[in-house]
Amino acid sequence: MEESRPLLQLRGATVRFGAETAIDDVDFRMFAGEVHSLMGENGAGKSTLIKAITGAIPLDSGSLAVAGERVRFRTPHDAQRAGISTVYQEIDLLPNLTVAENICLGREPRRFGALDWAAMRTRARDVLADLGLDIDPASILATHSLAVQQLVAIARAISADVRVLVLDEPTSSLDADEVAELFRVMRDLTQRGVGILFVSHFLEQVYEICDRITVLRGGRLVGEYVPSELLRIDLVQKMLGRAVAELGVRGRIEAAPDAEAVLHGSGITRSPGITGADVELAEGDVLGLAGLLGSGRTELARALTGIDRLDAGIITISGQPAELTGPRRAISLGVVYSSENRRIEGIISELSVQENITLALQAERGILRRLRAQRRRELAISWIEALDIRPPDPDRPAGTLSGGNQQKVLLARLLALSPRVIVLDEPTRGIDVGAKVEIQNLVGELADNGLSVVFISAELEEVLRVASKVAVLRAGRVVQTLASDSLTVDSLMALVAQPDEYSEVPASITAPAESPPSTTRPRGGPA
Repeated sequence: MEESRPLLQLRGATVRFGAETAIDDVDFRMFAGEVHSLMGENGAGKSTLIKAITGAIPLDSGSLAVAGERVRFRTPHDAQRAGISTVYQEIDLLPNLTVAENICLGREPRRFGALDWAAMRTRARDVLADLGLDIDPASILATHSLAVQQLVAIARAISADVRVLVLDEPTSSLDADEVAELFRVMRDLTQRGVGILFVSHFLEQVYEICDRITVLRGGRLVGEYVPSELLRIDLVQKMLGRAVAELGVRGRIEAAPDAEAVLHGSGITRSPGITGADVELAEGDVLGLAGLLGSGRTELARALTGIDRLDAGIITISGQPAELTGPRRAISLGVVYSSENRRIEGIISELSVQENITLALQAERGILRRLRAQRRRELAISWIEALDIRPPDPDRPAGTLSGGNQQKVLLARLLALSPRVIVLDEPTRGIDVGAKVEIQNLVGELADNGLSVVFISAELEEVLRVASKVAVLRAGRVVQTLASDSLTVDSLMALVAQPDEYSEVPASITAPAESPPSTTRPRGGPA
């Protein structure tokens, strides 16, 4: 790899937001043909550094150079013209347009002054073929899963004349096969001389694909490292500034044997996605939903919380039939939902932390029963302190917080409603190991206090770490519900990946009762 001149280089980069310094005198470099990982816990300055590189925010001091030429981007369009393309963690496409229109947006081919739809579809099909995707370019983007939309966003980014490709958590919604396909494309791009800035909280992916790692902590540079020369445990310690053992990780949640049934679903059917699913949640339970992408995890969560109306089935809450005609009705019965898509269905970026926290409570009270300003502030401050939301500023726009702290704001909004059941869909997606442990520990504390939790994660190890029992989904059906302490990651993977006709647990893959829990990652449930 040629290192005589960096493809992209920041020197002394500093960005301030009022009195707060987001990144402070940071040096960063990446070379053509490499995959370079930017690591750090939430709030470390990664997003700010990316925005400075891509023209979304200006540097207060320092310099940026591309291929040795000093540049100053005033807008993201300036960065794109210089060959810098970005795919952000939260998909930023237009769901009402076709796949082809999204890929070619702003670069539409024309013929005789009009849009050349055939050429647009052909160009999109060629780009998708490079990613190994068989997607109809004429299909509406919104009809596809979140994972496919993520891949379309990546296809759009590489459809331009790209020199630097910034991927911010690109694999957070992809399954193993899709990740492998993305990595194949990334390696192909680096062979063409493209430099890829890869941001991910999956350490195994960083070590698999990256040539170099830069670590930030508290807005400052910790160092630049070669993965083969840095142990993973040492990387985590450099990110956090403390050892993993100091995180205060709780043990696996134990199911209460005689706890009161709070929510029961029988024969839940919602087309497409869920067929005849049965679930039961007792007081203090944490029910993990485990399944491959497309197994129906999110569809089941939305059906249980009134987001999507049932085609068939019965839901009872505390033994009483409950017709969930919508989320408002579910909330009135003590059932709340946190979506996997924080940007579209969660945080309102332009509103303050205080306004986001008190939003649902005010909506429940109605427009005629306004919360007093002092009460709103007291509530916000109490939840900021309880969940350790950083920075602890109730007036700060929520969109400027890190992903982990945005997730805490969403949890605060829901917990302010005093629910009995909380459904968390990918609550730790795209957040660092420290914030992830905090969220997992919080789930354990909520269960300790009698709250019932449905917990969804694509990471099977996390499901086992947090849940007291696990419902295994395949093709929209709950095929098994098992105590988490009877499973290992390998046995759970075998279950979720089985052909649909096999619903019994093979004796060869169950964990012995005395088997200790996996210790490859810290555990986050309560003792």
